Amino acid sequence: MEVSKKAMFIKDWIFNYVNSMPKKAQSLVIGISGGIDSSVTSTLCAMTGLKTIVVSMPIKQIAAQHDLSLKHKKWLKDKFNNVESHTIDLDEVFKSFQLELSDFDSEHGLANSRARIRMTTLYQIAAANNGIVVGTGNKVEDFGVGFYTKYGDGGVDISPIADCTKTDVWDLGKELGILDEIITAQPTDGLWDDGRTDVGQLGLTYQELEEAMTNPNSPNRSKYLEKRKLNLHKMGPIPVCKIPN
Repeated sequence: MEVSKKAMFIKDWIFNYVNSMPKKAQSLVIGISGGIDSSVTSTLCAMTGLKTIVVSMPIKQIAAQHDLSLKHKKWLKDKFNNVESHTIDLDEVFKSFQLELSDFDSEHGLANSRARIRMTTLYQIAAANNGIVVGTGNKVEDFGVGFYTKYGDGGVDISPIADCTKTDVWDLGKELGILDEIITAQPTDGLWDDGRTDVGQLGLTYQELEEAMTNPNSPNRSKYLEKRKLNLHKMGPIPVCKIPN
């Protein structure tokens, strides 16, 4: 599908989903990070004409990442009159959480806790605005290698771009006129104090991951499958103990 048609298809899908709800939502709530995925998703939401609430939620955030979030927020507000924006500083919330759980220290756990605190924040905002939380995960992350936080950025009501590869999302960004500095920025989940990138954590670029997902003979196939296997627990339903009759 052409990029422009894909953008319109996703925009219409979001709009039609909201209108099909038994109790129609009055707003779309999206966390924005300054990355390409959240920038594209928030723009597509704004294009529906529905009230779109974008939220920047810094937690010990690297300044360059937060700056991109603020720039995208301004770009959206200038372009769409149905966009409402907020910056919720969660530094003190996170510090309190970290202090209370100091006996259970885990760097990886605390990184994921950032995503979970943000998820809780988005649902509170959605509850106050009769809204739904819109996910920003792409196909490689959500269904390829499971590169997201369980019950963090994976905790959403709808996932408009989850059938789009990262390459698709970059193409959509260009089509939608997203800021060049966001399109060209090195992808990062923004959960680490050292600003580590997605490539640094995954060991492969998104282009390499996309090729490995579809090509059984890819030189990166085994690495992709290894990463996928570790995260399959996120992608399947919660295991339920079935009691026999």
